[in-house]
Amino acid sequence: MAQFTLPKNSQYTEGKTWPKPAEAKNVTAFRIYRWNPDDGQKPRIDTYYVDRDDCGPMVLDALLWIKNKVDSTLTFRRSCREGICGSCAMNIMGQNTLACTLGIDECNGGTVKIYPLPHMPVLKDLVPDLTNFFAQHASVEPWLHTETPEPEKEWRQTPKERAKLDGLYECILCACCSTSCPSYWWNDDRFLGPAALLQAYRWLIDSRDESTGERLDALHDPFKLYRCHTIMNCANTCPKGLNPAKAIAEIKKMMVERVV
Repeated sequence: MAQFTLPKNSQYTEGKTWPKPAEAKNVTAFRIYRWNPDDGQKPRIDTYYVDRDDCGPMVLDALLWIKNKVDSTLTFRRSCREGICGSCAMNIMGQNTLACTLGIDECNGGTVKIYPLPHMPVLKDLVPDLTNFFAQHASVEPWLHTETPEPEKEWRQTPKERAKLDGLYECILCACCSTSCPSYWWNDDRFLGPAALLQAYRWLIDSRDESTGERLDALHDPFKLYRCHTIMNCANTCPKGLNPAKAIAEIKKMMVERVV
């Protein structure tokens, strides 16, 4: 039988159960992953009870309610509250999503379970370390490469050329897709992951970009691109409804067509 050694502090314990709000009639329980790197303790799962009559409808509203009224030490990222910035990405009820766009009532009506994005180093509580994720995004050079002289006004595209970018430019870099990908879990140091490859394809098919060959050369690697096995976790979990797996398949197709 295979033997595995789990990393230090990877197994969580049962944490504190906070008291229910006094006189609250409509209460929902939240079980939330907690870990403080400074206290030397194992991660734990704390249980909180949220007064739904005193709280907004979204999971992020509940997290803010807990932080403001119950436990100020609870740590998580959030910003726009509109599903645009991607800051509040976390694992809720077993799926990576945005806390600001997921309704509490969408969580099957029972106890809501919240964890940080999976298979990422945790900085504290629900905050993952995205340093490597953003470094991989930067590595695909997500900006326009041109050699022709800059036009007086703007680089032009036809409506048909512009339409090719639909389903790509909407990515908000929340990391939900990459952290749902088993290939990324095991090879995050070499496989770029769904999010970075989606961005790479966005620039590969931009009619204004003039470095297609160089971009494909940079991706021609056994791990950067070809660790994708198209299991579609990335498309299933994307909170914006995008399909990174399709973008990766299109890059592979471009590779083949270039060789032929």
